[in-house]
Amino acid sequence: MIRVVAVITANPGRRDEILAAFRANVPAVRAEKGCIEYEAHVDATGIGPFQAKFGPDIFAVIETWESPEALAAHIAAPHMAAYGKKTRDLIANRAVHVLSAID
Repeated sequence: MIRVVAVITANPGRRDEILAAFRANVPAVRAEKGCIEYEAHVDATGIGPFQAKFGPDIFAVIETWESPEALAAHIAAPHMAAYGKKTRDLIANRAVHVLSAID
């Protein structure tokens, strides 16, 4: 199993536009072979002073894939290319962390 944490920084004030495009793309991603989890997250509220916040222009995508091959197919999927093209000018930075569990 492969987990992905993608931290997306929108150009100032553009996060909602990216999230709208993300939401529209979610059904296609979740229908992909090997997709276990694919969801966007923003800062929770009311947690307390120990919480480190991303801020108003950042969101994280948490993904779980059955295998590295399923992740590779996801990256190459036509709907992901279309999503990338649609959001390219809205994104200031993207950091993608691909993780595997420690036994």
